[in-house]
Amino acid sequence: MKIIYNDGHTADCPAEEELEVLRHSAAHIMAQAVKRLYPQAHFAYGPATEKGFYYDVDLGDVKLSEEDLPAIEKEMQKIVKENLPFKVYPLPRQEAIKLMEDRGELYKVEHIGDLAEDAVITFYQQGEYIDMCVGPHLTYTKALKAFKLTAISGAYWKNDAENKMLTRLNGVAFRTQEELAKYEEQVREAKARDHRRIGKEMMLFMTDDLVGKGLPMFLPKGYTIWQQLEEYIKEKERNLDYQHVMTPCVGTVNLYKTSGHWDHYKENMFPAMELEDESFVLRPMNCPHHMMIYANQMHSYRDLPIRIGEIAHDFLFEPSGTLKGIERGRHFCQNDAHLFVTPEQIKDEVSTVCDLIFDVYKDFGITDYRCVLSLRDPDDKKKYHQDDEMWNHAESALREVLTELGIQFTEEIGEAAFYGPKLDVNVQPAVGAEYTLSTCQLDFCLPAKFDLKYVDRDGTEKTPVVIHRAILGSLDRFMAYLIEETKGVFPVWLAPVQVKVIPVSEKSLDYAEKIYAEIRKMKLRVELDDRNEKVGYKIRSARQNDKVPYMIIVGEKEAAEGNISVRDRATDQTETTTLDVFVAKVKEEVETRKR
Repeated sequence: MKIIYNDGHTADCPAEEELEVLRHSAAHIMAQAVKRLYPQAHFAYGPATEKGFYYDVDLGDVKLSEEDLPAIEKEMQKIVKENLPFKVYPLPRQEAIKLMEDRGELYKVEHIGDLAEDAVITFYQQGEYIDMCVGPHLTYTKALKAFKLTAISGAYWKNDAENKMLTRLNGVAFRTQEELAKYEEQVREAKARDHRRIGKEMMLFMTDDLVGKGLPMFLPKGYTIWQQLEEYIKEKERNLDYQHVMTPCVGTVNLYKTSGHWDHYKENMFPAMELEDESFVLRPMNCPHHMMIYANQMHSYRDLPIRIGEIAHDFLFEPSGTLKGIERGRHFCQNDAHLFVTPEQIKDEVSTVCDLIFDVYKDFGITDYRCVLSLRDPDDKKKYHQDDEMWNHAESALREVLTELGIQFTEEIGEAAFYGPKLDVNVQPAVGAEYTLSTCQLDFCLPAKFDLKYVDRDGTEKTPVVIHRAILGSLDRFMAYLIEETKGVFPVWLAPVQVKVIPVSEKSLDYAEKIYAEIRKMKLRVELDDRNEKVGYKIRSARQNDKVPYMIIVGEKEAAEGNISVRDRATDQTETTTLDVFVAKVKEEVETRKR
């Protein structure tokens, strides 16, 4: 594939740059198509991205919707067939400004004003369309073989909410139609797994703007899953001598000034509430509260390690454009814990935390993950606690522990917490980019800020080290992860409804009610579908919509013989058995948490 650089020379495109050049050229072709269809359009930025391209456009009073994308795409295809050459030329600053002013491109004029005085200003032209750009680009429009417009959204000029809201047109481009088809299949799979869609269909959770964006509400079935996850991880923690606490969702601003979070997280927190001459905030994290619990009494080295755990409600004011169901909200519940240890206990405690992480992953069948040692950026220390000696000590200590434990990890600069380095375990979900699920952080900073102490064996007071750790991360995000991994087909122990009793007709309803009552007594989660619908419809509804693991179908024959017919979701096969045998089987699957 030939490309043209901004100095005018052409060359074969390096393989690693092909997609970026294709996508950048596609943005220009899309802009040309928009200009043909909407002559009043003015253009801001139009870069290639990791997955495609976009262009921010000022369309005046015209409001586009996704229904308008096919027409723009059709015009793009026409431009591709015209096989227009991409031509490049530089202009002196004043000529560049005049060209853009003459064409009404005031955003480009402002952009020129942001460039250095000695900047080389180049323009690419295909047909009647001219765009200020550094390139490189395709040599002819026909080289764009596979593309698709995907979405339309809003974006502020220069990402500043004080500026005008523009229309952002998004698209993707690939080398071949086969690559595009593969991408479209991935999109279909992503939609099929989207936890927001599944959560709505299964009535697991809901959101409503009247309550507030990013503030999900768990419905009875969703909260059932949430409670099962909570009890699961608490049981694991109790077996490791964790002590669970409950702390308030608010704290004073002074609490967060003491911890340092006010300086480092203020912009992401909800605004302070002024009451009775005090300032309060919704808490973004729980460590300050747990520091105060430790400080509530004096401790001896014999008491340590002290492991304080909490399923804690936290709040961050995430930008509305980043919100995504229960995967990323403004309210979430962390599976949080803080371990107060002596320096000599760091290795054993980090090892135990890592064992717990990987034990949980084994229980849930999570195998696609990687470990990252997240470090401070030594060239950008502004966002971190200012103590080079502490940072060098903490980073070396955590790196040494992970190495001794034989944990394979990569190092990433600039991803540490403001108070210390951390081990992040990043999972690769079935669809989408990887994200951090579990974390283990080493902290020499906050214990000193809160003046925490313990009496050592020699009678002197020492400052403990704190290990911050989250195994499930937030229960909300973990639940979203499970929904998308399983498509809502939860294992029996997690399924919101484990058994559904379906009478064939009114004649078998009394027997169905008896079976339902007996199963409830056995502490299984059961529903009775006594709707006046055909039995086939009720079976499909239970299996496909509610994704119930087991359906008990009872008719006059089962009632007469005193047994049940069980339809297994996994096999879609039906077998006749007794209620006692069936309940024993299900209870064993629940108790062993069979996947």
